[in-house]
Amino acid sequence: MNHLGDAHLRTWALRLMALLAADTRDQLAWLGERELETADVVEEAELLCRVSEGLVERGVFEPGDLRQLRLIGRRFGEIDAACRVGLWADALTSDPAWDDIRPLAREFLARTLGDWRQPLPRPVRRYTDDR
Repeated sequence: MNHLGDAHLRTWALRLMALLAADTRDQLAWLGERELETADVVEEAELLCRVSEGLVERGVFEPGDLRQLRLIGRRFGEIDAACRVGLWADALTSDPAWDDIRPLAREFLARTLGDWRQPLPRPVRRYTDDR
């Protein structure tokens, strides 16, 4: 890694993949009471896949990882616009696309880290005016 911020990008990508690779039950537990929009998850994953070639070129990931990231990106691209609307918790239990994405994310993590089972990222706290 030679580009400023590449370590941060790697961490972001691995945390996102860990979340996508988790069992549905664990994803739902991670969500808890949060109302995360499906479109936001899809956009985040698509962004990662779009910048993956540059990340590989700079050594953030290995060239072999690019194939898996492209497969993941392709699958996200196939998610129908109507299926991107609504809460991710609902999509996880009703849209089979997430069952297709899960093994792709697991394969990426297994290849990159040696095991797909990774801790889920800490949820980001929402900003509130309660201080």
